[in-house]
Amino acid sequence: MSLADLIAPTDEIRTALAEGKPVVALESTIITHGMPFPDNVKTAQTVEADIRAQGAIPATIAVMSGKIRIGLSEEDLTRLAQAKNVMKCSRADLAFAVASGKTGSTTVAATMMAAQLAGISVFATGGIGGVHKGAETSFDISADLDELGRTPVCVVAAGAKALLDIPKTLEVLETRGVPVVAYGTSELPAFWSTTSGLKAPYRLDSANEIANLLKTRDVLGDHGGVLIANPVPKENEIPQDEMKAHIDAAIAQANAKGISGKDVTPFVLGAILDLTNGRSLVTNIALVRNNARLAAQIAIAYANS
Repeated sequence: MSLADLIAPTDEIRTALAEGKPVVALESTIITHGMPFPDNVKTAQTVEADIRAQGAIPATIAVMSGKIRIGLSEEDLTRLAQAKNVMKCSRADLAFAVASGKTGSTTVAATMMAAQLAGISVFATGGIGGVHKGAETSFDISADLDELGRTPVCVVAAGAKALLDIPKTLEVLETRGVPVVAYGTSELPAFWSTTSGLKAPYRLDSANEIANLLKTRDVLGDHGGVLIANPVPKENEIPQDEMKAHIDAAIAQANAKGISGKDVTPFVLGAILDLTNGRSLVTNIALVRNNARLAAQIAIAYANS
């Protein structure tokens, strides 16, 4: 068995990577666990179209039929969006899903792994996982943080998901040697909200500056990833104070039901969708699209530098 037996890029992506063209990786957990059907497949298609409109090529990643698929056809996207009992794959789960032939969607961590294996340097997502509230007793810390510390992929996100303990998440990222760079702002965004009340460690204002940072880290070597924190467009945000009340209520529901581990985030996101009467979904879609557009611009600047 070789890596070529396990990684299955589309012909378009294989050719693009061989020719040094800009490619942007996309996760698939947002399709299977982040949004209801048909919003999930419509959003996936729209995000891919946004990347193409910028001049880059999208590569949605998932595990299907015993392969890590780098790029999905329209048929595959629709099939994945309606699939039942899909594994939510992080680093610990990726090989198991492939070996067992199960259908799996990729989290930030697993998408970074697959992107690196395929030779893709830039990845767009909604928000990263991080340190959960109460982690001092539950030890519930997302594998995304360790992956950012070890895997040299640039992750464009609207910060950490706001249901997390963002200050502790920042501390862990610093310990792992991950530069957290806010795009066009000096304050760290908080997923649905443009502000978090926390100063961003670094700020850059253009895709070219970010590409230069990535190239510099390539030359220095032995680095993990870079997190680009891209705030949701102001017109689409839900203000931080309002979101805090919804998040607290959703987490209380999760605790009351004994929800833990990997099930916390999808449960809380679903509860917040209900509590905001669907507004959180509109904001979620807006921020994912915004991140995809920036990631495409970074991928183009990186490919041309």
